[in-house]
Amino acid sequence: MTNPYGPYNIYSYFIGTNPPTSINPNPIFPKIKKNAFLSPFTFVVGDVTILDNTYIAPFVSIRADEGTPFYIESDCNLQDGVILHGLKNKYVEVNGKNYSIYLGKRVSCAHGSLIHGPCEIGQDVFIGFKATVYNAFVGAGCFISTDAVVTGGVTLKPNSFVPPGAHIDTQAKANRLVKVPKNEEEFAKEVQRVNQEFPSAYSVLFGKTKCSCGLRY
Repeated sequence: MTNPYGPYNIYSYFIGTNPPTSINPNPIFPKIKKNAFLSPFTFVVGDVTILDNTYIAPFVSIRADEGTPFYIESDCNLQDGVILHGLKNKYVEVNGKNYSIYLGKRVSCAHGSLIHGPCEIGQDVFIGFKATVYNAFVGAGCFISTDAVVTGGVTLKPNSFVPPGAHIDTQAKANRLVKVPKNEEEFAKEVQRVNQEFPSAYSVLFGKTKCSCGLRY
């Protein structure tokens, strides 16, 4: 099958259509913008859209083989070991369309975090190391700390701070969250700033340098 959208890094481990099943019978190839960067050993299948200047680190799994589609806005970063998956026939509605997972602009998913649909993540959200977001609506500017869990159909108000290890599974708990402390806000901005440089930098490293055999590396 011809892929009209890429991928442009031939060293990615696997990028392709979802396998046809009774749950998801139509194979769809991911749509990936040219200036997004997918690292080696990235796994992306199914109806996934990845927009401009998004960085996908090694060993990220974006698997739209059950819940679908996934939509990842521009300037996001999914760091090493991040997993995106979704439940069948469970959706969030964004701009009149249904999605299993929707990530807004400039979302940072730190190493080892799990994003499981149905969920919507607003812009400028930071999701910490090994944190889990499942069946939730996360407002813009929220900070979800290391090992925290956000689930239960809750809605986090914009700029909510989820402390390390917290389990936010009721709306009452979500409503009691404080605003993001200044130091954590600055940390999230710095993570975003650093990772915004990676798509172009890694594209040069992997896409424009050739070894003596003539292959790009």
